[in-house]
Amino acid sequence: MIIFINGSINAGKSTIAKILATKIPNTANMEIDSFHEFIHWLEIDKAVPINLENAVLIINNFAKRGYNVAVPYPLSQKNYEYLKKELCNNELYFFTLSPDIKKTLSDTKDRKLTQWERNRIQHHYDIGIPNPAFGKIIDNTNQTPEETAEAIVSFCQKSKQPQPHTIEIR
Repeated sequence: MIIFINGSINAGKSTIAKILATKIPNTANMEIDSFHEFIHWLEIDKAVPINLENAVLIINNFAKRGYNVAVPYPLSQKNYEYLKKELCNNELYFFTLSPDIKKTLSDTKDRKLTQWERNRIQHHYDIGIPNPAFGKIIDNTNQTPEETAEAIVSFCQKSKQPQPHTIEIR
């Protein structure tokens, strides 16, 4: 099972992925952003495709060994389509954290946002990252990270259960 946690910077993606890795057995927490450290000198727009290709390789490596993967990363429609195509042999779930922008732009006790991050958050909201045409959107404005993670786990468990069939009798 591969769980993507989409959303803007500071929406809670990494926090939720860490919690999922403790709640779901055999789950790796894969931060795609860490791949940019290898090519830190490359502009973000040029680094993203390389980072996604590397992510696909590693996700498939974990999956073929029977591990689950939680992947926090902001996804555009184009990147979603790429990942869906490249990972089509896996059980995929896409969730988007969509808190109110005021909350996303707020500093937390663990994170003081830089001006670049604030600008990027605004950009993410402007291009629709928190409201994509794919996956399940979660407004986590008033949820604790634990509540959000539990909602994701519950959704994944329900989707694995056999769905009831309706039989029409004439």
